[in-house]
Amino acid sequence: MDFVSGVVVYLLLWWWVFLMSLPFGVRTEANPEAGHAPSAPARPMLWRKMGITTVIAAVLTTVIHLIISSEIITLGIAGG
Repeated sequence: MDFVSGVVVYLLLWWWVFLMSLPFGVRTEANPEAGHAPSAPARPMLWRKMGITTVIAAVLTTVIHLIISSEIITLGIAGG
């Protein structure tokens, strides 16, 4: 896997993991202010989720790179 493919895989995995992590640990406010949605999170902890997502995406990208470089899974067409 070349550098550009690795970056694309990393970015796709980062967004996938980040969007999956958004609902974890979210609590709504008991008494929201006027004009605020009652379902809005009180403290979404986005920076923490972004940091954890970065680590998880890096690990997953490394695993995918190792699988592709060891040729367990090939991305080419089999020759005849």
